[in-house]
Amino acid sequence: MSVEAMPVENLFTESQLNVKNKKIQSLYRVLFLLMTLLLILPVLIILGTLIVKGGSMISIDFLFTDPVNGMTEGGVFPALLGTVFLVSLALLISVPLGIAAAIYLSEYASENWFTRAINLAIINLAGVPSIVHALFGVGAFVMFFGFGTSILAASLTLAIMTLPVVIVSTRESLQAVPHAFREACWNMGATRWQTIRRVVLPNAVSGILTGVILEVSRTTGETAPIMFTGAVFFLPFLPQGVFDQTMALSLHLFVVTTQVPNVPEQLPYAVALVLIGMVLLMNSISIAFRMYLRSKKKW
Repeated sequence: MSVEAMPVENLFTESQLNVKNKKIQSLYRVLFLLMTLLLILPVLIILGTLIVKGGSMISIDFLFTDPVNGMTEGGVFPALLGTVFLVSLALLISVPLGIAAAIYLSEYASENWFTRAINLAIINLAGVPSIVHALFGVGAFVMFFGFGTSILAASLTLAIMTLPVVIVSTRESLQAVPHAFREACWNMGATRWQTIRRVVLPNAVSGILTGVILEVSRTTGETAPIMFTGAVFFLPFLPQGVFDQTMALSLHLFVVTTQVPNVPEQLPYAVALVLIGMVLLMNSISIAFRMYLRSKKKW
């Protein structure tokens, strides 16, 4: 039968191959949706459990009072403040150092055995367990440099532990900036550093913040590195400087869960809820800032 003689409706009838492909596509769409839900479901279960079992204890007094009666009552203010100190100082140390290392590897270093060795060291550093970082922090910062068990020693340990995340995310962000931007600056007579500072880095900031977000999440929840280098179970006073010890939410949660008798059932869940809430708040601020910077991009 010729095309002219074929009924009009038959011209738009799907072939068996198209029908089969649509079924396969729908199957994979459902499969990927289920996989996504499986990733989200544990998070929702954890948050729901913490809210149900510990939400009743969350209040202004709980956030801004000290623990009392052997840490079985009161709030978490010293631990909350100590966590802010540790995370902030770790960020101040690791972010500039990580960005500088990434700039060298991405913009200056040539491909040779030296840079390959550096990349291998970064990968290996990222895979070192946190307890090993804790022992390194004790040997290097507490004993060798003489900082003692302090906020500074603990923050330095956290900074070393999270440095690979900052380096890798920053380097990928720098490499994502189109090379034509660099060539345009060089053709205008700009030096390499001027190009990096005024063109490459501003366009890579949103990606760099991704590494910062991951670092905040990890440093906030770490226990072993700070347990040996600067955090304590309980302090009757707030830290006055970087050479003082401090309480921390992650260690406080460990203590009230495993070491303190007669703890109310809701207390560990409430501490965990505050810890997760703090991580979510910091990440939300960073994500909002990153989205704002991305909206300013012209490419």
